[in-house]
Amino acid sequence: MSTDASTDTAAPRRRGRPPRNALAPDDTREALLRAGLAVLTEKGFAATGIDEILRRAGVPKGSFYHWHESKEAFGAALVERYAAYFGRKLDRHLLDAAEPSPLARLRRFVADAADGMARHDWRRGCLVGNLGQEMSALPEGFRARLLAVFADWEARVAACLRLARDAGEIAPGTDCEHAAMLFWTGWEGAVLRARLERSPAVLQGFAEFFIAGLGGRPPAAASTVVAPSGAASRPRRRAGKTQAARE
Repeated sequence: MSTDASTDTAAPRRRGRPPRNALAPDDTREALLRAGLAVLTEKGFAATGIDEILRRAGVPKGSFYHWHESKEAFGAALVERYAAYFGRKLDRHLLDAAEPSPLARLRRFVADAADGMARHDWRRGCLVGNLGQEMSALPEGFRARLLAVFADWEARVAACLRLARDAGEIAPGTDCEHAAMLFWTGWEGAVLRARLERSPAVLQGFAEFFIAGLGGRPPAAASTVVAPSGAASRPRRRAGKTQAARE
């Protein structure tokens, strides 16, 4: 992304006056938010300076303080924007009526998240998770905001799990609210590990471990074993049945 776009066409700068921003006000605010999300999902809050965000957005410093009175206020706006974006992503998958299986919807969310991380070369993580890890160095006001975002995400996953429970896809006695909390607790660790390994396998492995813990079945593709030397695939035996046969 280029630096201040206004420098390409603006008249020579007058002494003592800042360069004018060529973007419309709403576009300026949007550019700042987009740049902030890109940088903070990669580097975190404490390691990010306002000047770096301005360079990415291509706007002068005066535009930043027109919209945000401080870096803390800017961070709060980023949390709000990211929470809304991620909520839409969750709804797009978890409320997809075209997919009758609630667990398949959850798996599609995981696959989409992995694709997004790969698209950015595994540099970007979860903004909320990143900020949570920095909480000891952040203003206290961030704590309530981050907890509220997690509570919202947990409610969305819990609703999906209740559908899965009603459909018989997971154990009938599943506490869906508690399970949703555990999902996001494990998810943030899986995102961190996926960035380290630069691989979607961690996210997929966590999701299948979580679903199996609720009594869910593995995806259809995992129910067969590819035989060696080009032989036909055969169904995977369940360990319990094999042991019973031996007894």
